[in-house]
Amino acid sequence: MIDNPYAALKIRGFRSLLVARLLVTVAIQAQGVAVAWQMYALTKDPLFLGLIGLAEVIPSVGISLYAGHVADIIDRRKIVIGAAASLMGSLALLGILSAAVTTKGLLIALIFFVVALTGFARGFYGPAVFGMLSDIVPEPLFGNATAWNTAIWQVSAIAGPVMGGFGYVCFGASFTYLICAFLLLLSVCCFWAIKSKTALGTRNDGSVLENITEGLKFVFSNEIVLGAMALDLFAVLFGGAVALLPMFTSEIYHTGPHALGMLRAAPSVGALITAATLTHYPITRHSGAVFLAAVAGFGLCMILFGLSTNFYLALGILSLSGALDGISIWVRTTIFQLSTPNNMKGRVAAVNGIFISSSNELGGFESGVTAKIMGLVPSVVFGGCMTLLVVLITMCKAPRLRTLHMDNLYKSD
Repeated sequence: MIDNPYAALKIRGFRSLLVARLLVTVAIQAQGVAVAWQMYALTKDPLFLGLIGLAEVIPSVGISLYAGHVADIIDRRKIVIGAAASLMGSLALLGILSAAVTTKGLLIALIFFVVALTGFARGFYGPAVFGMLSDIVPEPLFGNATAWNTAIWQVSAIAGPVMGGFGYVCFGASFTYLICAFLLLLSVCCFWAIKSKTALGTRNDGSVLENITEGLKFVFSNEIVLGAMALDLFAVLFGGAVALLPMFTSEIYHTGPHALGMLRAAPSVGALITAATLTHYPITRHSGAVFLAAVAGFGLCMILFGLSTNFYLALGILSLSGALDGISIWVRTTIFQLSTPNNMKGRVAAVNGIFISSSNELGGFESGVTAKIMGLVPSVVFGGCMTLLVVLITMCKAPRLRTLHMDNLYKSD
């Protein structure tokens, strides 16, 4: 274990990776706020907010396993550059269409189309950028690098929604998307500057199906990895209320896009505090128990948020939920980095993308459907209760995860 909390930052390539990921996440988060508000303004229908998430997750999940295979046989840096460039082009196109198309039905259809394009790009980006960490950082620094990675992600997750909300108010949807495209251009430059090369270990003579199957077998035979993925999948699937924030902003708090940006950013404020703390005090003992407790606390926060009618109280609850989620992100990501051989990280990250990353979009769809059926507040309270049930089931079904001590995963100190 490494005592210096700034050890990973001494690696130049890792610093460049942090800046590049910051720019990508700010752009994606800002785009998410702008698209959500634009779609709600066009339709006034919560179901469409859920469908936006579904439009992104279907291509992302559909390409994910193949993208993981590619990330284990091709230099990951090149894949990330291509994916970031594709995202840049998609958001530039979205900005142009938002300015040029005046027919509401056509504009809605085109927004769904471009969001689907970003889903394909993110499907390749996720596995490759996950694997890049081990291409740059030595194993003893994985926990420290994960904490810094999470901290920077949370900074961008704060800045992105705020930028998206205020950008929409001040400049409109079109210009906001073009700003996001410019940030992605800068990220491509940062990724280009990284001097890393993937140590290719996958059998090149094996078929695509064989390599993908090998990755799936690894995940489903590892109780700790599978338990961590499954827990976060269902917790976010049922406990995520982010897709409904435009409705809470408009109908419960009676405010506008700037307040939506603040609500979207609030969880990241709490998660940033957690990540900064974890750079100094990593969770090395009773990590599994802490992980489960954090996810249960997240579910309770969702229940309280659904019942709250005060904007500032809601900000506080969402910040607390983010702090707890930050703990689960750190534990889960460190488990994956330490438990996965480098030549399989693309494929494992792809499965993780299906289980975890996509759960945000699927959770948005679930939230939109349940809000349509049950009503806004009952749907959020129901989701929080289901999250608590998922934690209870995981405690019973994954005892190795429950009793995990993180320092036992390190091969060497």
